[in-house]
This record gives sequence, structure tokens and C-alpha cells, in this order.
Amino acid sequence: MMIDLPVVSKRDIRKLTPDELKAFMVEHGEKPFRAKQVLEWLWKNTAGSFEEMNNISLATRELLAKHFVINGVAVQNQQLSNDGTIKSAFRLYDGNIVEGVLIPHDTRMTACISSQVGCSLTCKFCATGYMERKRNLDAAEIYDQVVRIREQCEAQYGTPLTNIVYMGMGEPLLNYANVVKSVERITAPDGLNMAPRRITISTAGIAKMIKKLADDDVKANLALSLHAPNDTKRNEIMPINEANSLAALKDALQYYHQKTGRKVTYEYIVFDGFNDTLEDAAELYVISKWLPCKVNLIEYNPIENASYQNAEADKITAFHKYLADRGVQTNIRRSRGKDIDAACGQLAVKEKAEVA
Repeated sequence: MMIDLPVVSKRDIRKLTPDELKAFMVEHGEKPFRAKQVLEWLWKNTAGSFEEMNNISLATRELLAKHFVINGVAVQNQQLSNDGTIKSAFRLYDGNIVEGVLIPHDTRMTACISSQVGCSLTCKFCATGYMERKRNLDAAEIYDQVVRIREQCEAQYGTPLTNIVYMGMGEPLLNYANVVKSVERITAPDGLNMAPRRITISTAGIAKMIKKLADDDVKANLALSLHAPNDTKRNEIMPINEANSLAALKDALQYYHQKTGRKVTYEYIVFDGFNDTLEDAAELYVISKWLPCKVNLIEYNPIENASYQNAEADKITAFHKYLADRGVQTNIRRSRGKDIDAACGQLAVKEKAEVA
């Protein structure tokens, strides 16, 4: 009589702690130091298969392959913009798609990476906000995006990746544990060994988790996606503000600065006819006095689902001048990749539609 046994999926080896991997090795008659070798292959050498681990015996590699998998992230599609921006659709082991972007600049090469498949925050101007949140990414999947974008950077431009921003699909602070673990691996000497000051976590504004970043002394910079200078306008475009008002965010950000001593960056998309007046700039100036900060004024990449448009260039210039004249460190971030699916979520939506 034939009995159908349940299929037991193998565990991703990168989910094991160093102690767990060492215990596995000892249990199977291997020397404890083999665990360190394997971890170095996984994180520092970014091996995508056990076969690549060529200083480990074939028997040991077969043992690992019998019990574990490496659920790597692959580039399914990429688009190269006329301005040099590279946008990628990354395929995960379960078929889900997330996005990552390489943004080249004269003085830096920045990877913009995702933390979730989809998003639950429903920001009205964001393509990802119109997608259902499927799941969180694990730390290795976040890490792999950086690795893939680093490869693109070196292949296309012959230069190393310099910066990482968690500003892609999803809300990083709603995937807190995996985001923090990925930062630890990215900055570790036996990982990618990137400097913490080169990493920025961007949040739509979850007050209690901003405080947790401070309490845990997470080694990364913090950016707040502000996009409106008062609660009325912010509630309209970012429903998360209803539970995390500007007063609550002020308290959290001041707590963060007091604990860490770090500046905060305010990200502010300038929308035509919505938040682009000098009155808006005056309100943003008040916010800028909460704690040491800098302000990035961002040009908008319009999306099909929303009616928002980028503000006129003279409005953005006047907005910038108002803040800069009052001593606020202010930058204008020009829209990149206008000739490709550049807005967050656009390429992922297209890729999923083509697969379907």
C-alpha cells in the first residue's frame, strides 16, 4: 500500500545562526570550524550554491545540499534609463517580485532596495501603495538585492557601490527584525563590510518603531518620508499619519536624536497644487527646527493610479530658496529614470502581469 508522505521543504541555510550551523556540523561528524567556512561563503563571498564552496569537501557540500537550500534572489528583468539609472525586477524563490534600483551620481552609487513584497500603508501617490502586501522579505533576500545591484554597478560603471537606502517597496519598520538583521550583515566585516553611515532606513512614520531604532542603537541613518507639512494634508495622502500624527513623530524623532546624536533626513515630494506653496515651506521650516536635520525636496514620478503631478520647476526652486535662506540644509533630488518604470512598484506590477 502506497502512502503519500508530506513534502518537507528544506530550510534556507542563511536562516541559521552561527551556533545552529556549528551544532549541525558537529552533529554530523564535521569539525566545528566548517561552520565558519560555510558562513564566509554565504555572506562574504555571496555564494549562490553549495557547489561554489570549493575549499569544502564534496561530501560536506552534499551533506549541506541534502538538508538545506540557498533561496537566492535573481534578476528577472532590468531596465537601463538614459540617465544611467538601472531598475531591476528581482524574482524571489517563491515567484514573488520586488524591485531594486541603482542610482548613479557623480560622487556616489546608491542602491535603493525593498523590504516587503507589496505594502500595507496605501500612500495615495505611491504605486506600491496600490499593491497588496504579500509578505516580509527575510534578511538574506534584502541582502541579496544589495549584492545584485553591486554586481550591476561594477559591470556597468566599473566602480563600487557606495550607498544603500531602504526606500523601495514596503515599510522597513513593519519588517523590523529582518531589516535590522540585514543591516548587521551588510555592515559586518564577514559580510559586505559597508560603513553604517552609508546606509539609510526610510520610514513613512511609525513613532514607536523609530524609538525602537534608537533603543537598539541600529547602525544606520534615518529618513522620514514626510511629504506634507501638517496633519490635514498628510492624512489625505498618507493614512498612516492618522495613527502617527506629526506630534507623535516629533516626540519620537526628538527621542531618536537624543539617544543617537544623529540627524534625521526629511523626504518631501513636491506635488503640484498640493504642498508646493511658500506657506507649505513655512510650515516645513517649523518642522525642521524640531531637531538637527536636512531636507530633500524630491521631484515626483507620476503613476497611473494617482492624479498627483510634479510641481513646476520654479515652485520647487522657490521652495528650496525659502528653506535655504533660513539656514536649513536643503537639496533638490531630481527625478531619475523618467523613460523607464521608475516609480516605486511600477516594474513589479508589470512583471507580475506578464507572468500571469
